[in-house]
Amino acid sequence: MVELIAPGEVWLVGAGPGDPDLLTRKAERLIAAASVIFHDALVGPGVLDLIPDHVRRVPVGKRAGRHSRTQEAINALLVQAALDGERVVRLKGGDPSVFGRSAEEMDALAQAGVRARICPGITAASAAAASAGVSLSLRGSARQVRFVTAQTRAGEAIDLDWAALADPDSTLVFYMGRGAAAEIYRKLIAHGLSAATPVLIAKDVSLAEERLVHTRLDLLPIAIGSATGGPALILIGEAMRARRPADLNAILDAARRHV
Repeated sequence: MVELIAPGEVWLVGAGPGDPDLLTRKAERLIAAASVIFHDALVGPGVLDLIPDHVRRVPVGKRAGRHSRTQEAINALLVQAALDGERVVRLKGGDPSVFGRSAEEMDALAQAGVRARICPGITAASAAAASAGVSLSLRGSARQVRFVTAQTRAGEAIDLDWAALADPDSTLVFYMGRGAAAEIYRKLIAHGLSAATPVLIAKDVSLAEERLVHTRLDLLPIAIGSATGGPALILIGEAMRARRPADLNAILDAARRHV
């Protein structure tokens, strides 16, 4: 039988938003087949609990202001482990290809002659929308969805095309947006987006401590404070409007008309 991970091979695996039940079946099999796992700080504790005891764990998490290793050091660790004949899993929160720097790691491995592949995961934006019971897209109101990283070096402004982002027919998703909330609200309103645009702030999506806050764009800098703690996801657009309870009588009347 062909091994899921060959010695000297690397898999970049999406750990999803945190809930181990949201792992793909393939991701769980890869975790069990590894001999060493290099994992991010944002990988949920329930996912880490799935790692067998005999598998070596190496934390390489990077969070704003608390970077444990540089990206170059992580690349070197992956390359060395593969050249040593390990079965390597690089476990990343969410999806490796959504602000996960997967391209840099894949390039470094390719340059070293190491075979590397990617197992996708559920990205936080999808999980947040599911938890809130909303859709990232919405017919007639949100024809496109844009994923944006709000993380910058300390003291730097976010270099984005704010005029293009301030589109009322889009859903904007700002990853790592907590520290940039004030700038996001100022720039979007300055470029024409309504101050009343619905906003969803999501923290610890899919975990027991998950917190979802519905607000509006002009209240974003105040509301972000209520989602205290770790990284926050900010979703902006008409599709994020909290759903009102359905009118049961209207639904039954419509159903009767179509019987």
